[in-house]
Amino acid sequence: MSGPRRLSQRLSEGDGIAVIVRVGDPDAARAAEAGGAKGLAVDAAIVGLRMATSLPVLWLGSGHPSDADAVGVGPGEDATDELETVVVVGREEELEAALGSHDPQIFLLAPRPDDDDADPLESVLELLPDVPAGKLAIAELDAATRHDVLMLERAGFDAVLVAGGDVAELVGERAPEF
Repeated sequence: MSGPRRLSQRLSEGDGIAVIVRVGDPDAARAAEAGGAKGLAVDAAIVGLRMATSLPVLWLGSGHPSDADAVGVGPGEDATDELETVVVVGREEELEAALGSHDPQIFLLAPRPDDDDADPLESVLELLPDVPAGKLAIAELDAATRHDVLMLERAGFDAVLVAGGDVAELVGERAPEF
């Protein structure tokens, strides 16, 4: 596979919420795509990733992005001209700072590990109303369930970033069990 793949385009395609899966090897990438994922996220370079999948890749690691189509940056970090920019925020003040320094198309709302008492789902749901209309919003929930994904979809999220597992279960068409 060659050429850039627009993450924003993939997130906007189709109905419902998109699932982005964090992967660590080509087999996980293939499994995520087969399960219905719309994108992948990586923290490090993965040999053979481009040959394993046609999905857009979001770089969330440190250092120079490798085989990525989009890159996650903090509110005060510089965006890149070569890749789509995804601004990663975890608190309201970070979101405000990001809006002051960037005009991003995509926000990744990611709960902070130091917020031990906060429920990750509630944290991202509280941040969503502050994302300007017309921008794409991704919720990071490592341990998301189908119920969580449906709640995020109803709230207005465009995508959810998950740690892996049974992607087909998260994107499935089954009626939710409450």
